[in-house]
Amino acid sequence: MKIGILGMQGAIEEHEAMLSSLGVESIRVKKPSQLEEVDGLIFPGGESTTMIKLINFTGLKEPLIEYIARKKMPVFGTCAGMILLSKSIDNYTAQETLDLIDVEVRRNAFGRQIDSFEEELVVEGIEGEPVKAVFIRAPIIDHAGEEVEILAKHEEKIVMARYENILVSSFHPEITEDKRIHEYFLGMVKEWQESQKSEAECC
Repeated sequence: MKIGILGMQGAIEEHEAMLSSLGVESIRVKKPSQLEEVDGLIFPGGESTTMIKLINFTGLKEPLIEYIARKKMPVFGTCAGMILLSKSIDNYTAQETLDLIDVEVRRNAFGRQIDSFEEELVVEGIEGEPVKAVFIRAPIIDHAGEEVEILAKHEEKIVMARYENILVSSFHPEITEDKRIHEYFLGMVKEWQESQKSEAECC
């Protein structure tokens, strides 16, 4: 298994460290050809406006849509990554997104950097004690389509969701010692690998 991390900007090293602690190889994806090398992809937190500009500049936009929407490669977007994958942004309509998961998000929903906080969350599909979630200039999901599965809320605000092969969270699991969110994503990747293998054997 090899996981790609969108290598434009943001919390790249933290995701690399988390994956390494789980014994999983990762590479930084900066050009379309690298998508052929990976079994899953992480969109890290960072500055979403900068990231979408670089995605367009490097020609990654259409290949990302091809791999995620059509080939169903698993993808996990945290914070700014969630914004990039969303359908639209309620409070910043001028910003382009990839429109890959039917959610409308609100940027900086909890305030500025100084308003960052930690919270323990009960997350659907994660066993054991609550997950420690770190929110840094975090977005929230204001609206989710009917087929989107809500995985976690904070004060009745949606902060984690999934649609088929796309997982998104408002918070940063990569900067805690809790590996369970990444393990959940890697489980999605294993399922996709098995489905790809079955298709190849059958056809």
